[in-house]
Amino acid sequence: MKAAVFLEPGRIEVQDIPIPEVGPDDVLVRVRAASICGTDLRIFRHGHFKLPAGTPRVLGHEVAGEIADAGSAVSDWAVGDRVSLTPNVGCGRCEMCRRGLNQMCPTYEAFGITLNGGFEEYLLVPGWAIERGNLFRLPDGASFEVGAIMEPASCCLHGQRKVQVSSEDSVLIIGAGPIGCFHTLLAKRHGARQVIVANRRQPRLDIAGRLGADELVNVGEHDLRDEVMRLTDGRGVDVVITSVSNPDVIASATDLLARLGRINVFSGLGDAARPAIDVNALHYRELVLTGTTGSSNDDYRDVLGMLATGDVDLSPIISRRFAVDDIHAAMEHSASGAGMKPVIVFEGTD
Repeated sequence: MKAAVFLEPGRIEVQDIPIPEVGPDDVLVRVRAASICGTDLRIFRHGHFKLPAGTPRVLGHEVAGEIADAGSAVSDWAVGDRVSLTPNVGCGRCEMCRRGLNQMCPTYEAFGITLNGGFEEYLLVPGWAIERGNLFRLPDGASFEVGAIMEPASCCLHGQRKVQVSSEDSVLIIGAGPIGCFHTLLAKRHGARQVIVANRRQPRLDIAGRLGADELVNVGEHDLRDEVMRLTDGRGVDVVITSVSNPDVIASATDLLARLGRINVFSGLGDAARPAIDVNALHYRELVLTGTTGSSNDDYRDVLGMLATGDVDLSPIISRRFAVDDIHAAMEHSASGAGMKPVIVFEGTD
């Protein structure tokens, strides 16, 4: 089968590799769609601490397809089932796993990092990953492409749950890339009374507007704080979600919040970034500063029910489709920021 194999930072090759053998508890998924995430780009450029140097790996953790084979002991899944999966497989025993936070497991395994991921024609899902709840049926009417992009949507749901977005809230989302657009959709689904999206690129802002944003702020043309205060009658917003990897954005978020406001630091900054936070603002205005990473299997299950039902148009988030042979062009498209989310598609994708 064809697979895009990461060999070392800066080097991915499309190779013919063996189709995985299916054990009695495993299933084999014929991949139909696998979207590219910022994590894939970071691994491509810099590697990953869970991936020892010299270890070949098929990247791609946002995956959907159909079961092509099932082991003799598998009873709940059958050939032809349309499925997607969550990437982080917890140990099932630690404190985090017992609390349902498989993505926080200190010894997690992950598709596309410690296990081969979705940039290949066939993906093996081990029985222990199935047992721990990482395989999901796609809802009727959900395309494979929609199934693939549900994983980043579930991460956004996890972030919004942390700051408890509700119908009482004015929400500011900084960044209008795919993540910012998912946050826009979910904030509207949570009934937020006002959703403001800020970004430098107007085309991405326009997409956020199509997905429900009430107000759009081009920060290349306007001062963000001035616009936020104008749009909230000087009060500030209740929630700020940072969807860009910029320490200055995080440092200035306290200036945008109303009393009792909440911040979710959704985007990572790398090991060297240590933004200065206005602790007095946290103290005297009783602000809440949170961060989230990834999503739990429960978050993923819930977002499938919310966004993969066919009544939400997610097509603006998928900007281009590529064959696995064109993995380098797909990575370049993702890194350019020119579009939204590129998806690797395989023959027969609906």
